[in-house]
Amino acid sequence: MQGNQVIAQILKAEGVDWLSCFPAQGLIDVASMEGIRPIMCRQERAGVNMADGYSRITNGKKIGVFTMQTGPGAENAFSGVAQAFADSVPILLLPGGQPASRMGVHPNFEAVPNYQGVTKWAGLFNQVERIPEMMSRAFTHLRHGRLGPVLLEIPGDVAATEIPHDSFTYTPPKVHKSGASAEDVRDVVTALLKASSPVINAGQGVLYAEATPELVAFAELTHVPVFTTLAGKSAFPETHPLALGTAASSGTMMARDFLRNTDFILGVGTSFAISHFNAPMPVGVPMAQCTNCAEDLNKDYRISYGAVGDAKIVLQQMIEEAKRQLGVQGRGDVNGVVEGIKRSHKAFMAEWGPRLASDEVPMSPYRVINEIAHNVDVANTIITHDSGYPREQLVPFWKPVTPRGYIGWGKSTQLGYGLGLAMGAKLAAPDKTVINIMGDAAFGMAGMDVETAARSRIGILTIVLNNGVMTHYADHFPHAAKHWGSNKLGGEYAQVAAALGAYAEKVATPDAIGGAIQRGLAATQEGRPALLEMMTKEEEDVCSYWR
Repeated sequence: MQGNQVIAQILKAEGVDWLSCFPAQGLIDVASMEGIRPIMCRQERAGVNMADGYSRITNGKKIGVFTMQTGPGAENAFSGVAQAFADSVPILLLPGGQPASRMGVHPNFEAVPNYQGVTKWAGLFNQVERIPEMMSRAFTHLRHGRLGPVLLEIPGDVAATEIPHDSFTYTPPKVHKSGASAEDVRDVVTALLKASSPVINAGQGVLYAEATPELVAFAELTHVPVFTTLAGKSAFPETHPLALGTAASSGTMMARDFLRNTDFILGVGTSFAISHFNAPMPVGVPMAQCTNCAEDLNKDYRISYGAVGDAKIVLQQMIEEAKRQLGVQGRGDVNGVVEGIKRSHKAFMAEWGPRLASDEVPMSPYRVINEIAHNVDVANTIITHDSGYPREQLVPFWKPVTPRGYIGWGKSTQLGYGLGLAMGAKLAAPDKTVINIMGDAAFGMAGMDVETAARSRIGILTIVLNNGVMTHYADHFPHAAKHWGSNKLGGEYAQVAAALGAYAEKVATPDAIGGAIQRGLAATQEGRPALLEMMTKEEEDVCSYWR
């Protein structure tokens, strides 16, 4: 057997049942013969994004894989990998590589040195005999510590080298987890219970640890309200009485109000990174942090209390400590949290509710988002968005109730990312309704991969918010916008999608939104992607309470 066969058999042993690819790589056909489905995308970044979405929805229990051609294929995939690295998503990249005789020769592209800045670990197979060792190292990196992309380059000569069938063995590496010290847990819980207005900031570490039940139990036991980061959104059900929603580049009034008045912040599964896409933490407020990455402690904020370990295990420890201090029943709503959330939510809806119910034409994107929520089973839906205003408009008002019912991203913010994410999510959860909301600019970046979904029978629903402009960009170049229309875009996106094999409709009035969504969903249930082009206005108002 050849090196590529060894790789394919190891992928199979690791539970990989499909991989995305483009355009030519020797592993593709070999993987197919091993029973691994290859999904050929229209451009490399989409394939990386598909692997990304898959790993997110499985919480890294199964890993998305993308393989690409030597040279230009590896070059073109870079931006997708950079996005996954920014968002700490575990994916496996398997680019082809130069044979030993051509390594280090200009202008040949070598993936390992060029990708080291956007991967957790990058290596290459220098001998066919070392493939099992290197694959074991790769999957160990993919499942421990701070998650992120891992790359293994496949030199052409190693891929084709023969090895006896019985000359290798492979056992998938075990996942090892740890809890925090009892003293650290005691100190965190004691400080939180002494505070008069504590809050919990939940990040995506809660999702990867599958710790939502423990987070809910701890919040209820201590009666502490919870808000989430953008990447952590859906880690806590947003219909829960203690839910504050999301605090990101846009977010809820409830999160803003409680952050303004807090005297203690407990971060669980969050890095507390300072970013445009994370709400800033208030100055001078004591902070505690539960993280599995010790390097996150005191990175951007000074941490008064720390507990290093897996979020699920540490939350279980904190629950037991809270019961020791409070009794098994916990404490009641001693700080009037639930009523405070209700008051804040009432004011929030008084301000923003009219937009959600707007009958104006061109349509308000908020009305479109509200109609989606009323026409799907939110508990059985996974939704994501594209960069920019679709993200800012969706995040405050979409209320996921199940973990991974929403895919949040934004540490890097590439247009066109959401379409591939949605396809990967659907492959991970075929029984779920999967929706992507994108603007017309994002469609221009990624729209041809609607055909990938059609050809591959990936039934996702895409909503294109078409307002004919890049929202707010005229402020960046007013002269160019006025004299050359540099902020304007054009196209008949429903017609393009139909030509690519999707079910498609163009919707111009609010009363038609619900029916179009139902018809689109019916198409997706038959394995056909659907695209609904919503003719919306340029809406610049967003809930950006922290800007």
